[in-house]
Amino acid sequence: MRPIHACLLLALALPASAEIYRYTDERGNPVYTNQPPQGVATESVQLGPTNTVAAPTPANSGAPSQDEAGPDSYSRLEITGVPDDDATLRANAGNFTVGVSLEPSLQADDLLQVLLDGQPLTPPGTQTSFQLGQVDRGTHSLQAVILRDGKPLQSSATVSFTLQRVHTKSPAFPRPQPLPAN
Repeated sequence: MRPIHACLLLALALPASAEIYRYTDERGNPVYTNQPPQGVATESVQLGPTNTVAAPTPANSGAPSQDEAGPDSYSRLEITGVPDDDATLRANAGNFTVGVSLEPSLQADDLLQVLLDGQPLTPPGTQTSFQLGQVDRGTHSLQAVILRDGKPLQSSATVSFTLQRVHTKSPAFPRPQPLPAN
């Protein structure tokens, strides 16, 4: 019975030991994959241990009090729906939704605008959910800005993220094969 248990444990460990391969495509771009393409020279990539850092524990909630922020300020203004700052997001079509969380609610004279890479994503409005479409792969930044009379009143912290999309020209990308003619 023990050999069966040992074999089962070894079989469970197999996916954790997956290989990563690197090769250079026809345009000179490095490509990393877990399935090397046939007929292309690849090299195995040895990954080191993962770095981790414990998050510091804040002394207070981090949100300014009404006295510190002033009577016209918001105690919380942040981008939501994106993983942590400097994280990677996978959206093959480049489409995803982000939100803005704020306290208190948006005041009557204020408008909200989200900036993608410093450029307005939409005209100023009162919505707190924003659909991003056709975002190119790579590193981007998002920031929420509250406007009053067309002028910035308060801005959120900038959130950086890297968007991953499928590179359809990659030789590792499986292409549909034509059906055989009858």
